[in-house]
Amino acid sequence: MAMHSNWNPWHGCIKCSEGCQHCYVYYLDRMKGKSGADIYQTKTGFKYPLAKDKTGRYKIQSGEMISVCMTSDFFLEEADQWRGEAWEMMHKRSDVIFLLLTKRTERIRKCLPKNWGDGWENIFLNVTCENQSRADERIPLLLDLPFKHKGLHCAPLLGPITAAKYLDSGQIEQVACGGENYGGSRPCDFDWVIALREECVSRDIKFCFMETGTVFIKDGVKYRINSKQTQNLQAFRSGMSHQGKALHFNLVDSSGNQIPEEALYKPHFRGKCKECSFQMLCNGCSDCGACEG
Repeated sequence: MAMHSNWNPWHGCIKCSEGCQHCYVYYLDRMKGKSGADIYQTKTGFKYPLAKDKTGRYKIQSGEMISVCMTSDFFLEEADQWRGEAWEMMHKRSDVIFLLLTKRTERIRKCLPKNWGDGWENIFLNVTCENQSRADERIPLLLDLPFKHKGLHCAPLLGPITAAKYLDSGQIEQVACGGENYGGSRPCDFDWVIALREECVSRDIKFCFMETGTVFIKDGVKYRINSKQTQNLQAFRSGMSHQGKALHFNLVDSSGNQIPEEALYKPHFRGKCKECSFQMLCNGCSDCGACEG
């Protein structure tokens, strides 16, 4: 994903389930001689939603979708001291969509701000479900929470998952899935992807096949795909992703006035991004000028 799609107010995490076994954050930190279990508030990135350019305009434009805590967990207990200020920034930027991703569904209700009400329109809560047991544990909790927008993140996909009875609730707007990467990667079977996709397509729910993972099984044959770029390209060319019903967020400005559709940010893509499997989840090109496209 493009860097401007992410906001990491804190870094580091504590492993809590099967999907954490070969955590990419731990792997990448280990490559730098650090520990992924070291949790700290980021100095330069903490107030990213409020950052402005030289003209005084917010760097994050109205309508952008920002993925939060991609190197941690937003509901991590060790981050309780910082979460209040993070909520305040997201409330202030009611014109921006914030995608929260968590494995700690059981902690969410106690971590909501006092002015939450029945949910904020600009918050998109996604819960990780790496296998059937975690899906059956976390999705019922998700469905019982007061959020206006909810999704499932089945990555790393470690086994077949059926989510049909949960999708029938009508609350799940998006399902994303993908294989595992880096050291000790466990296999992802294409049949699992196909089955999960069929459940989404039959209900016209947005489905994104993000990446094959390093170890990918197709038609009973095991492949090793070390290149992340190749993983993304193979997932894109599989044609598995399904646009589904459009996600609609009623975003408002600081005065509470609804922002017209034509005034919202529209992602654009160029170069290699045009065949990237993350395109459905990404803010698109940041126009940094670094690529050849």
